Amino acid sequence: MEKQITIAPGMQSGVERYAALANVESESVAWLRSLRRESLARFQEQGFPTAKNEEWKFTDIRPIAELDAIFSASSTRCDVESHFIPDLNGHRLVFLNGNYAPELSHIGELPAGVTLCNLRAAIDANDETVQQNLGRTASATQDTPFIQLNTALLQDGAFLHVPAGVTVEQPIEILFHSTSEDAQPTTSSTRNLFVLGANSRVQIIEHYAGEGVYFTNTVTEVIAAPNARVDHVKLQLESVEAFHVSSLQVNQERDCKFASHNIDLGGRIVRNNGNAVMGGANIECTLNGLYVTGGDQHIDNHTVMDHAQPHCNSFEIYAGIMGGRSRGVFNGKIFVRRDAQKTDAKQSNRNLLLGGESMISTKPQLEILADDVKCTHGCTIGQLDEDALFYLRSRGLPMETARNLLIYAFANDVINGIEEEPVRTFMEAKLAAKLQHIGVDESVVAA
Repeated sequence: MEKQITIAPGMQSGVERYAALANVESESVAWLRSLRRESLARFQEQGFPTAKNEEWKFTDIRPIAELDAIFSASSTRCDVESHFIPDLNGHRLVFLNGNYAPELSHIGELPAGVTLCNLRAAIDANDETVQQNLGRTASATQDTPFIQLNTALLQDGAFLHVPAGVTVEQPIEILFHSTSEDAQPTTSSTRNLFVLGANSRVQIIEHYAGEGVYFTNTVTEVIAAPNARVDHVKLQLESVEAFHVSSLQVNQERDCKFASHNIDLGGRIVRNNGNAVMGGANIECTLNGLYVTGGDQHIDNHTVMDHAQPHCNSFEIYAGIMGGRSRGVFNGKIFVRRDAQKTDAKQSNRNLLLGGESMISTKPQLEILADDVKCTHGCTIGQLDEDALFYLRSRGLPMETARNLLIYAFANDVINGIEEEPVRTFMEAKLAAKLQHIGVDESVVAA
């Protein structure tokens, strides 16, 4: 018997509203039209997730479903340049409300054989790499409604193909800037596809920013061939009125190293899904994250480290700093399949509560089917240490300076993992500005 799914009336109207934006039949590329049509049907069948879904029980996405959002063709530049990362000398793609902005982009000179462009251009040019790989790791058949919705509404995004043996020396920054339009909320459905050949290397920075009320639904697929090296940073600096849902889908082959650092400072409701499949032996995968919240913000991070083959190592540190009445969610799963012997996996979730009404829901998980493994996981929830504050104050530091030093130290493991110094410097300044806004409740200093 097929599973019957009941969608609440408010959610159903949201499904219909977003489905009406899809306009699938206008898609001129046959294979993409078929993929989008399949995704739309799946999304309409499944609907938006509710609290009855275990994976969404702590995150209420009704405000997203009820948002009366539109696609925007606006190319208004606003103050986009102010969001560029200073002193980051590299390649840059810029998208405004999901639309490619070539006049703001700077691709520059690339190594021979490397393709870096907006995804829509590659699709229209019948790029075989795109056709073979788009949807390969983020499938329309997965029970992931926001991936299905993203595929059905697919606008544009970044496409990168690095051939075997090639190193892209300069970092690649991809900036997605969004705004509301004449007080009307907007939505964007951006898709990134990164295909890395054997023995290649690249550094990628995904950067999300904007002003006003809008909904960003973004999917990034990373397909890394044997012995590829990928350093990935995602900076989510959206408006605190915005909604942001992202999915990072990574597939690694043997001897590959992938490291991602996900920083969340913005957004009203944020959900990040990070899934990495280690599909070959001797792989190393790192998924780190830092989320800093204030006011009524809600940031939810779900990760899966899928050890499918033996002799693989995974590392995961997620740190949360929460002030005001904000909420954080962390759900991290290490999955070790039966044949994945000699797995070494480490996971840590640490949380610092700065607001008397702030809250974290954390669920580190292990599912181990192999018997020769080393797996550790754990979580901590705490407040600023009174003894450490006293020590710093006794050395002549003002209370605010002492508090900030302790908070910066707490965030240090994730920030310091970012390879590019201009990105680290940029994020340190953004973190300092964020902490000025969320403040520290006097009642949450640990005795």
